[in-house]
Amino acid sequence: MKRLVLLLTFILLCGVPAEGAPNRPDSLSLKIGQMLMIGFRGLDAKSEPRLEADIRMRGIGGVVLFDYDVPSASPVRNIESPEQLAKLTSALQAMAPIPLFIAVDQEGGRVCRLKPVRGFPPGVSAAHLGELDDRDSTRLAAGHTADALRGVKINMNLAPVVDLNSNPDNPVIGRLGRSFSKHPNEVARNARIFADTFRGFGIVPVLKHFPGHGSSTTDTHTGFTDITATWSNNELDPYRRLIREGYDDPVMTAHVFNAGLDSLYPATLSKAVISGVLREKLGFRGVVISDDMQMRAISGLYGLETAIRLAIDAGVDVMIFGNNVSAYDPEIAEKAAGVVRRLVEQGTVTPERIEASFRRIMALKQRTIITPR
Repeated sequence: MKRLVLLLTFILLCGVPAEGAPNRPDSLSLKIGQMLMIGFRGLDAKSEPRLEADIRMRGIGGVVLFDYDVPSASPVRNIESPEQLAKLTSALQAMAPIPLFIAVDQEGGRVCRLKPVRGFPPGVSAAHLGELDDRDSTRLAAGHTADALRGVKINMNLAPVVDLNSNPDNPVIGRLGRSFSKHPNEVARNARIFADTFRGFGIVPVLKHFPGHGSSTTDTHTGFTDITATWSNNELDPYRRLIREGYDDPVMTAHVFNAGLDSLYPATLSKAVISGVLREKLGFRGVVISDDMQMRAISGLYGLETAIRLAIDAGVDVMIFGNNVSAYDPEIAEKAAGVVRRLVEQGTVTPERIEASFRRIMALKQRTIITPR
């Protein structure tokens, strides 16, 4: 497997299409595909007819799994039991020319896709662990989560949350117990334990939601979220500390708007926030992942092409289209990939910009999920 991946990487980096494989996507298509993480319906890999083509032909870089289908208000989505989930993830990886990031939101507490009712071990919230503020308790909780994920072959957890509990009435952070603490050092300390523990189990951690969602009074799932008057600079402190200590796994952006950082665009679409603050000011060199691009804070204000163009220009490497907010679009991978390709062909996005994201993504995969067979 490793030799195959290295060969494919060489082909892609050299821009040479593989010989004798007319149905194989060209190098640009595969590079674009690696920038997409897609949500889909189905308890097995054959339930969504387009999924196999998205993985094999469009070369999508990852999938994100859910236990509940929001558009149809159905408890049937991707997760039914540990046995079923392990079969699903194995089948997905078997389809992929380059190993997939298979991601889930398994924070513990109320944001928990692998639920005890479906046969998974219980988990505690970040807020509970923050109240204990005990390293051993945090490490034990992180280990239980990581072990459960490894058992079903999920290799990326969209956690830990490093938002400060600045506003306990925050409808999407504070009220849900997703923050360790209002104190930056306590957040960073617990997040470091989670990230290190996940990595030790072969799970890629993802810090979220940059540059800080803890002070918001509204929810980016449902619409425009302005934190200009509530955000404070210390919300960057957990990122600053962890990056300084060597954290180089992904960071997820928030769709929050902060006029003090960018007077035009929310963070996910802001070059000033991602390239300026995260990369230049804080020195982050790893993969940047967007929050779900179909959340209303983005999709309600920007068309698909505009949102994708701005996200790429801002510095996002992986764009999530979870297909699980207000509508389900089985063609979203094809549409998003088509938009990126047109932007490149028109000269709006340079091939070098796509190449930069591809190299960061492949470096992360090579370091974390690509192993000899």
